[in-house]
Amino acid sequence: MSAATDIVQLVVTIMGVGVAGQVIADRLQIPSVLFLILGGVAVGPEGLGLIDPEIFGDALPAIVGLSVAIIVFEGAFHLHVDRLREAPRETLRLVTVGAAVSLVGTAVVIRFALGASWDIALLIGALLVATGPTVITPIMNVVPVRERVATTLETEGVVNDVTAAILALVMFEYVLLGSRGFPTLVQKFATRLGLGILVGCLIAAVVWYVLNHVDLSAENAPQNARLIVLIAALGAYGLAEILAAETGIAGELGSEAGIAAVAASGFLLGNVSLPYRDQIEQFKGDVTLVVLTFVFIVLASLLSLSDLTALGYGGVVAVVAIAAIVRPALVLLCTIGEQFTFEERLYISAIGPRGIIPASVATLFALELRPENPEAAGTLVGAVFLVIFVTVVIEGGLARHIAQALNVIPLRAIVVGGGRVGRSLAERLEDRGEEVLIVESDDRAIERLRQDGFSVHSGDGAKKDVLERAGANSAKVIAAATADDDVNLLIGQLATNTFDVDTVVARVNNPDNVEAFENLDIEAISSGMSVAWSMDNVIERPGIVRWMTEVDREGDVQEVEVTSEGVIGETVSELRAELPDNVHLALLTRDEENRLPHPDDRIERGDHLTFIGRREAVRQALDFCDVQS
Repeated sequence: MSAATDIVQLVVTIMGVGVAGQVIADRLQIPSVLFLILGGVAVGPEGLGLIDPEIFGDALPAIVGLSVAIIVFEGAFHLHVDRLREAPRETLRLVTVGAAVSLVGTAVVIRFALGASWDIALLIGALLVATGPTVITPIMNVVPVRERVATTLETEGVVNDVTAAILALVMFEYVLLGSRGFPTLVQKFATRLGLGILVGCLIAAVVWYVLNHVDLSAENAPQNARLIVLIAALGAYGLAEILAAETGIAGELGSEAGIAAVAASGFLLGNVSLPYRDQIEQFKGDVTLVVLTFVFIVLASLLSLSDLTALGYGGVVAVVAIAAIVRPALVLLCTIGEQFTFEERLYISAIGPRGIIPASVATLFALELRPENPEAAGTLVGAVFLVIFVTVVIEGGLARHIAQALNVIPLRAIVVGGGRVGRSLAERLEDRGEEVLIVESDDRAIERLRQDGFSVHSGDGAKKDVLERAGANSAKVIAAATADDDVNLLIGQLATNTFDVDTVVARVNNPDNVEAFENLDIEAISSGMSVAWSMDNVIERPGIVRWMTEVDREGDVQEVEVTSEGVIGETVSELRAELPDNVHLALLTRDEENRLPHPDDRIERGDHLTFIGRREAVRQALDFCDVQS
């Protein structure tokens, strides 16, 4: 068989296995990385022997490097500054103090659990600092935790990918290639990181100028914009690596300054105004999926099962200690504060799967070490891939179950439709402290909503799988706010019959359709009637309108169900005496009957109390009553 035929067979096999793995992963809602690694082992030399990566020869590291560049660029492109404001201090501590604790803690575990030398232990520790976006992002797509939790995990993944790549390479030169001296280690890390960031900023500036100020041809402008961004990712990586080599910053195995360059350029371009952003994002996603498939399958095919089995029980101890001791310790240390609940901190501790950077760099190091020190190479690859396997399987596969057990999936209000009505509703709900997610299918609308700080899930809200991924199973409210009554009716049916949501409300554009909604137990809000009621209130009840407007600006009205034993059995008079100033118990609802509360009425379990007053006072009343809103 000719070399050309061998390459064709290799590429076709890789893509076929990759597509199959992606389909299975989507159905099971598990990160595809797991199936890509298993597929790579199955078709590799130790499996069916359908592919042999050695056909790439010395070009394999360069091919893997360029592929990783695209993957890291994609992850950084989706990190928006407004999302990072959710937990800046905690995130900063995770990627600095947390990275250091991870390195040292993992090295200690490897040293004593596997009996490895300190050189190899420190190298493995540096590699396993990374918790990459290739596995974090798919988890966040299927587990609808609060935005601040998802953003923290995704940011940690992107930043630590860069840190781990450069740190591991510097550590490799430091402990194994004789480049001694701690000041030298720090200097090499800083110069490579600095060079990468500088090149990334330069490339991002050039691309921004070209896309915004150069005529790209009206007919093919979107296509040209996509290609320019792709070349920017590859160019940033290549230019940084070339400059590192030319200036003597790079070592024998390169510098990995290119990883820092693509992360910096991706982050900057993701946070500036770009034309054709929607087409660019879709194209990048498709390209990233292809290169991710290629890299993981090729690297996994190089894995020797004997490297895993040789670790014995020590390998099991090491993985358990890294995932159950080192990771929780660093997360609990770095997330001290008020941004996260204790349960959310535990969840972040439980989600630390490793991805592409440890796999690719460990394989590169093993190829370099194997001729002279096969035992060290086997320990390195075995330990890294065992951690990847176990963390992806357990943390990725059980991510939703862990979230449910820790109760960190919020009872969201889901608004389907991000137009004027949906946006206004989301604003009002967020002003009252609700966790709101907008489901929208239009790419331009999604971009505008995200720029304005809304949490948005992309997809058709009339489809069951889209609502499920948005968290409809745990939603307390679903509001269908599109301009299409048929779509709103279908959304209402799904919310009521499939997801059993407590409150389902729908916008009805044609008053003739109200009855159809009400027959399905969907609260129907007729657009025409709403306007008429508002105008009538202005005419007939101007005082109430002014009062409601004031409440809307500075006050709040909340209805809550009584669940606290401390409130049950009290009289309304006793409860009012315990409420803070500037809040009033306005309504008591029992068995769906509304009535003004009488001072002698005793509060029963399941009663609904409506509080009205200044926003902060209403919040204090809810906290005092210890009820669930």
